Amino acid sequence: MAGRWIEQWEPEDEIFWQEKGERIARRNLWFSVLCEHIGFSVWTLWSVMVLFMGPEYGVDPAGKFFLISTATLVGAVVRVPYTFAVARFGGRNWTVISALSLLVPAVAACVVMEPGTSYTTFLVVAALAGIGGGNFASSMTNINAFFPLHKKGWALGLNAGGGNIGVPVVQLVGLLVIGTAGATHPRIVLAVYVPLIVVAALCAAHFMDNLAPVQNDTGAAKDAVRDPHTWIMSVLYIGTFGSFIGYSFAFGLVLQTQFGRTPLQAASLTFIGPLLGSLIRPAGGWLADRYGGARITLWNFAAMAAATGVVVYASGTASLTVFLVGFIALFVLTGLGNGSTYKMIPGIFHAKAIAQGLRGEAAAACGRRLSGAAMGLIGAVGAVGGLAINLAFRQSFQTAGTGTAAFWSFLAFYGVCFTVTWAVYLRRPAAVPAKPQLGYAKV
Repeated sequence: MAGRWIEQWEPEDEIFWQEKGERIARRNLWFSVLCEHIGFSVWTLWSVMVLFMGPEYGVDPAGKFFLISTATLVGAVVRVPYTFAVARFGGRNWTVISALSLLVPAVAACVVMEPGTSYTTFLVVAALAGIGGGNFASSMTNINAFFPLHKKGWALGLNAGGGNIGVPVVQLVGLLVIGTAGATHPRIVLAVYVPLIVVAALCAAHFMDNLAPVQNDTGAAKDAVRDPHTWIMSVLYIGTFGSFIGYSFAFGLVLQTQFGRTPLQAASLTFIGPLLGSLIRPAGGWLADRYGGARITLWNFAAMAAATGVVVYASGTASLTVFLVGFIALFVLTGLGNGSTYKMIPGIFHAKAIAQGLRGEAAAACGRRLSGAAMGLIGAVGAVGGLAINLAFRQSFQTAGTGTAAFWSFLAFYGVCFTVTWAVYLRRPAAVPAKPQLGYAKV
């Protein structure tokens, strides 16, 4: 696909940035947000479709959790190739391609959403929806290249937050359909999204740009895979983004299964948590820019553990009000943590470049090279956390009829994330004058 290519891009050059770089970067950011937003909506489409699946569909709660788990898994896996597609095809070109590809799962869901369809068919179509999860990886990789280091926390937080809002928006659309047309008309949801997908692709084609300096670097990919910080940050991202996407998929089903809510009652509550978590994500990036990503991430995990404790108590006592307070607080904290952890990634690799003796643009280029390669892998592993959450819920409801056991496991994991963040990025190492320290508290 032919497209507009920018041959020279130097965001760390203040004159270049002020004269034209910032204007171009912001334009690409806004339309990247639009396309990623639609991608998230399609990825989490089945968190809405399962609310329409009454007894006549013959799918039990465990089967519904497995449907949304399938979409989560595919979304995690495709993030890796989507990351490298930006350099292979160009950020603008790949955004157009990936946006148009969303027509496949949307149209397929429109065809199969009726009683009598086999469960295997539902699984296949739910898997197709997973490609919407890949849009996040390519979008973040693309936008990461447009902005200077001191703006990345804000830009990546806004890009991701705007995309994440696709989750509550599709759930709001589902709520409106159930509330007006009833729970027997799921195809109306798809009728809304098919034209939106086309509009997003056309906007990307008309307003976005390709950056020629962004190239796939197999050496960078190998270096990122070998670097322990890639895997450490993957664990932390499981705790933040994995929680966000896993809870987004599962919230409505938990309300229906554990608290006996009707489809309309569940839909009227499901969107609140993902909406707040999405809106707060840019604030996580901004706080990380201001106070340090590691510090914000550390205390965010402590707060997530506390909120999970509230949810465990509410789950055990069957208190819907307390459950909603704790769960929505969890969503808000996952959003903050998403912003702060993603800010840490470019900062970590930039700090490593400085520790190796590089300075100025050389250090910035090295940091961009490794962080760009690491982001796709970290995003993919983080999304697997959503799969783990849905499978934990499935097992918990199968064996105990409630989600309490699953929440206990999440609480333990947040404790692990808190400890890892402190031990690796905030604990003061013994002074070694001959070897410069990386200053991770500021990443």
